Amino acid sequence: MTELQRLDVQHAAALLRFERENRTYFARSVPDRGDDYFAGFAARHADLLAEQAAGLCHLHVLVDGDGVVLGRFNLVDVADGGAELGFRVAERAAGRGVATDGVRRVVELARAGYGLRRLVASAALDNAGSLGVLRRTGFVPADEVLLDGRPGLRHVWELGHVRELGHVRELGA
Repeated sequence: MTELQRLDVQHAAALLRFERENRTYFARSVPDRGDDYFAGFAARHADLLAEQAAGLCHLHVLVDGDGVVLGRFNLVDVADGGAELGFRVAERAAGRGVATDGVRRVVELARAGYGLRRLVASAALDNAGSLGVLRRTGFVPADEVLLDGRPGLRHVWELGHVRELGHVRELGA
């Protein structure tokens, strides 16, 4: 059983382990965080928690029953009822629906828990896994973007809508 938890100080060691163990795997599809990220992890973690406390972002980890981090699901740049979704899942959990499940959970939190009305998420065109997750979870391709020099697609989800099997059914606004 997995649990989506709001990022807290207690997650620091497990999150650092997750990032280190999956660094090479992540670098295949997204830019590497660089050595400075790992060297300054404690300070960066504290800064993220301060940003979260200020309402600038909503950060989450998906953990298994042993507290091992399987993925990160973050809502950043929170403003004007919207946010940008970013996510990454451990290599050992890839291809098992973990990313899809985590995105669905954080989208529901965004709508019902944080009162957000619009999410955007981008993925490089060569990142088929992330593109598939976005489409399976209800995001709609909106426009082409460049992600660190790589062509990509920005997706949008207007949270006042429910998407079921490719159809849109409007909820009461």
